[in-house]
Amino acid sequence: MEPKELLKKIRRIHIRTSHIANDFFAGHYHSAFKGQGMEFEEVREYEPGDEIRRIDWNVTARQGRPFVKRFREERELTVMLLVDVSGSQEFGTAGQLKRELAAEVGATLAFSAIKNNDKVGFIGFSDRIERYVKPDKGTRHVLRVIRELLTLEPTGRGTDIAGALDYFNKVSRRRAVVFLISDFLADPCDRQMQVARRRHDLIPIAITDPREVELPKVRYIDLVDAETGERFTLDTSSAAFRRMYQARALGRADQRRKAFRRIKADAIELVTGQSFIDPLTRFFHAREARL
Repeated sequence: MEPKELLKKIRRIHIRTSHIANDFFAGHYHSAFKGQGMEFEEVREYEPGDEIRRIDWNVTARQGRPFVKRFREERELTVMLLVDVSGSQEFGTAGQLKRELAAEVGATLAFSAIKNNDKVGFIGFSDRIERYVKPDKGTRHVLRVIRELLTLEPTGRGTDIAGALDYFNKVSRRRAVVFLISDFLADPCDRQMQVARRRHDLIPIAITDPREVELPKVRYIDLVDAETGERFTLDTSSAAFRRMYQARALGRADQRRKAFRRIKADAIELVTGQSFIDPLTRFFHAREARL
């Protein structure tokens, strides 16, 4: 990608995703994620409606009237974007590649995070770790992450989700909110996700393309597996073949959802060519309601 074209693309994503973060997710993000704990702030006089368990009995005894402790949430969080940049992310039939959708969603989450003064980090992975950007704050840092999402040229073509999670668990020193963005065509890796889920707030974001679920009736299609380089031809004129193809795709999606449920992870499902605002909004609302 030419430098001028890249700058235009970064600017477009910056404007679009920061606008979405401000207009749609500003309050939801803050409510959906807890801080690292509660920090004592002050003691004040008891008011009707205050919880009895907040009473500071030592101060109450000295003053002769009830006082309560007041706490504030330790707000600062670390948000990590673990993004699949393998060969399959270069696929897209709805006017958008899976990698481009991942970049937009990642940028929106990153801008939501820095609005709350949280740190944002990035790990791009294929069948190896392609890039690690240490968590930091600020718009300039988020623009660097966006640039990495758009320009990173992986040396590997395959996908190793387990390796990415193992690497993250090694480099992370504190609890983080982890968005794992992938098409999950590879093994979801229950064990590694379970380990990450115990230590962090793990949120898988599964990206699919419409043609990965349903084939058009257009006779023969020549395809190349983006990760293995294998070439093959499909005869889409057969209704039985199209049904079998769809059934297998839906079966994979069902297995993926079961894997997420087993580790009790909140998951988000996105489709190329479709707005990610509604799925993300539903996710935030569900988290807010539960918390």
